[in-house]
Amino acid sequence: MTGRWARVVRLVGLGLLAGGVGACSRGHEADAAVRTPVTDLGAENVAVVAMDLVREGPVMSGVLSPVRTAQLRAQVSGSVLETRAEGGQAVAANAVLARIDATAIRDAERSAASAVTSSEIAARYADAQQRRYDTLLAAGAVAERDRESAVQQAAQSHAALDNARASLAQAEQQLAWTEVRAPFAGVVSARSVSVGDVVQVGTPMYGVVDPSVLQLQAQVPAERIRSVHVGQPVTFTLNGYGTRAFDGRITRINPVADASTQQVVVYAELPNPGNALVGGLFATGRVVTASVRGLVVPLAAIDLRNLRPSVLRVRHGVVERVEVGLGVRDDPDERIELTSGVAAGDTLLLGQAQALAPGAHVRVTGAPTDDSIRGVPR
Repeated sequence: MTGRWARVVRLVGLGLLAGGVGACSRGHEADAAVRTPVTDLGAENVAVVAMDLVREGPVMSGVLSPVRTAQLRAQVSGSVLETRAEGGQAVAANAVLARIDATAIRDAERSAASAVTSSEIAARYADAQQRRYDTLLAAGAVAERDRESAVQQAAQSHAALDNARASLAQAEQQLAWTEVRAPFAGVVSARSVSVGDVVQVGTPMYGVVDPSVLQLQAQVPAERIRSVHVGQPVTFTLNGYGTRAFDGRITRINPVADASTQQVVVYAELPNPGNALVGGLFATGRVVTASVRGLVVPLAAIDLRNLRPSVLRVRHGVVERVEVGLGVRDDPDERIELTSGVAAGDTLLLGQAQALAPGAHVRVTGAPTDDSIRGVPR
């Protein structure tokens, strides 16, 4: 074999050797991959750390109602001649809602007006008589007792005039009461009478509410009341409106707790533009005693069994335990703020996945949902 062919053979041999070594190395890597188990995790086993608003405060529940309500009752007796408004109808302030027969009352008012006129004439005559007797007494033409009689007659005339005017005012008031009027601008909540009904004093006729401002009368546990103050915001949901949140502010706090339930009644008002909300709905929510924007995760992601709270985080497909700092805790929504240890976008383990040991290899299947991005378990 010539020297040229000897060199070719050596090069080919080296190439085969290198190829064998490379194939052997890849084989070892494949074996290692096979020997490292990878656990697939579904969407329900993970949550994503996200920036969001988190609130804390005592839970409250109660009923929503208009701040201003009026139950209009008949203030005179008589037959209902007319009704002008129905339930759900908007009415202006002082609008006539119904009319009661005023025939007898109008006659009484005219008689009272006539009595006032007669009393005014009598009082003027008595005053003139008193002035004449004053002059005659000064001239010595009459006795003192005659002048005193004139003074007494004038006083009696003025007393009769006062009584007549009071009777007229009462008759005029009763005449005005024959027209049932709205005490303020609002919406008719109830009509309790019909044309032809005979009503007595005190008979319910109409209900009127002002829906522009609503009031939540709710109960707060007595052990949490010291953190509640007038002016604090409240947030709540209403039955019939799904998960939509509404906001208001505390306006009053009952100074006495219920002895049987150990609950304290608080009142919160909220504007109702466009009268979109209706009274009588049940509300659940909280008084907001603290509100921050931070990194939010589900409470279920926190492990409190050790000296310091921690979470299991997935980093590059490997589970690791990370100690975290805790901030504002939202018990009703089961969320909590983390002040240290994690960053936005980190994936944390939940539920059965928390049984995995640090160092385990995992693969998360399924795309993150909006809830998981807000720190809510998926």
